[in-house]
Amino acid sequence: MSTEQLVVRARALWEELADAPVSFGLQGGVNVVVSPGSALCPAGWVGVVALAGSAIVTAPSDRAAATVRDALCVLPVEDAVDGGLVGAALPVVRTLGPAALSYVSPASFRPAEAGPAVGQLPAGHPDLQALEHAAGDADAGEAGLDEITSPAYVVREHGQVVAAAGYRRWPRRTAHVSVLTAPGARGRGLARVTGSAAVAHALAAGLLPQWRARPAASRRVAAALGFEEFGTQLSFELG
Repeated sequence: MSTEQLVVRARALWEELADAPVSFGLQGGVNVVVSPGSALCPAGWVGVVALAGSAIVTAPSDRAAATVRDALCVLPVEDAVDGGLVGAALPVVRTLGPAALSYVSPASFRPAEAGPAVGQLPAGHPDLQALEHAAGDADAGEAGLDEITSPAYVVREHGQVVAAAGYRRWPRRTAHVSVLTAPGARGRGLARVTGSAAVAHALAAGLLPQWRARPAASRRVAAALGFEEFGTQLSFELG
């Protein structure tokens, strides 16, 4: 699968999640649409996704869409997902992101070749919940391990799960990857090992793996596995 094909599939996914007729412009730019049911952002918020030089934006109302359109459509695409610049241009109350969006094909996937043994657990297993508790609410929420629909691929130390990864099935045959490592076990390559197992499972099922990350460390893990960053997601609430 070529880079162009990955971008086409990724754009089709986010256009469907927008839940309204909108598309990424072939010539770039920012397209804004009203969509109260958008999955690009929390309910009532504004969602922005930029991919390969163009962006789509969903707003919860006509009034919000007009406000956002006036502010964002005059900006370069990369600035429309810059939280600081958006906050300076609009009356933003809260933001989520920005988060990098990365994708990988079977040809570009670089699986982890060494590391500890990886086991498997069903989604929702109590040992995964214990890992989330150890990681804390912020990191557990970022990872979204509690939302996976695939098996969880885990590394144990002294009987405890210290790293886990899996994915949630999204529309358009997409596998949204989740990875979480206990604070005391970070920096040792465990995210790459467990993430590699989850991505391999997704690719074997014919799915498109998607890696969404804000922390630089998570982005480095994705890059090590062969993921390419094609875009950015930002959500914000207007005052």
